[in-house]
Amino acid sequence: MASIVSLVACGQPPADPQAPPPSVSVETAEPRPLTLTTELNGRLVSPRTAEVRARVAGIVLQRVYREGSDVKQGDVLFRIDPAPFQADVDSAEAAVQKAEANLYQTRIQADRYAELATIEAVSRQESANARGAFLQARADVAAAQAALKRARLSLGYATVTAPISGRISKALVTEGALVGQGDATPLATIQQLHPLYADINQSTRQIADLRRSLREGQLQQLERGQITATLIQEDGSRYPLQGRLLFSDLTVDQSTGQITLRSEFPNPSYDLLPGSFIRVELDQAHTAQGFTVPQRAVQRDAAGKALVLLVDAEDKVRERVVELGSVQGNRWIVQSGLKAGDRVVVAGLQHVQPGIRVTVQTDAQASAHGAAQ
Repeated sequence: MASIVSLVACGQPPADPQAPPPSVSVETAEPRPLTLTTELNGRLVSPRTAEVRARVAGIVLQRVYREGSDVKQGDVLFRIDPAPFQADVDSAEAAVQKAEANLYQTRIQADRYAELATIEAVSRQESANARGAFLQARADVAAAQAALKRARLSLGYATVTAPISGRISKALVTEGALVGQGDATPLATIQQLHPLYADINQSTRQIADLRRSLREGQLQQLERGQITATLIQEDGSRYPLQGRLLFSDLTVDQSTGQITLRSEFPNPSYDLLPGSFIRVELDQAHTAQGFTVPQRAVQRDAAGKALVLLVDAEDKVRERVVELGSVQGNRWIVQSGLKAGDRVVVAGLQHVQPGIRVTVQTDAQASAHGAAQ
């Protein structure tokens, strides 16, 4: 038994009571003005999307544009056979000329009967009938002119133009196709790409927490012109151009419990495409007394609560639960749990535990020491 005890003692040497306390790097918590941001998920949306459709029936003779190119409003896209519409225009012009000739004849007759009625050469009834025929002829001219205008419109619709400026899709029909027979046949789609909208969703719980903090005076509301948005693309990179918030929806989606916020981003190089999933960092409030800690200083317990280690006035380590907000760069915004002057352990956490005494150095001293080594 004595031999066994001797072997065990040899395998586990006693701790050196003279060993120096572990060294940690701390950062002193100091309040400073902060803009609180929220990262939300969403999708890019084109502000203007137009479906190009055939407004008259006919055979497509030509596709003028290049598929996938940028077009301007008024550019010719398709040409539909104009022959039947030109014939309608010619017929309508002839109808106008005929109506105008009849108007000329009835006007002369009405004037003559009016003079004869004054000397009682004709009856007043005959004069009234002549006046009525003149008015009828004038109405026929107006109707013929309206029919001519409609015929010219149909002839113009045979040349399909771009209703908006943007990037156009592939053609949905080919030359020789019969379009506009019964329904307005879709021919292509145009989407505006500069600028683009980012429709993002925020939960009603987040909005309620923000409004409560604003009412309690913990946060200050940003003006609409001060609210900026930063877009994070699908690959995690940040879009270089800053966006702005346009509006917040007034209704809550019953299926998700979220509301939609719309922001706008410039897209002069067409790097962004409609339909892409994105994330947006949105500035929503401002505080004059905010705290932040490095991400490496935050730990989690078994329940998932955020913890930081503090060094008290006796250089002993204490544990404190904190409530975290959003991330700014590589730092957490601390909503509660810290006060001015707290010394937060930011390096050496793996060598310490609550209750032990440590040797304290500032984070700047630790960086200088590491650089010297």
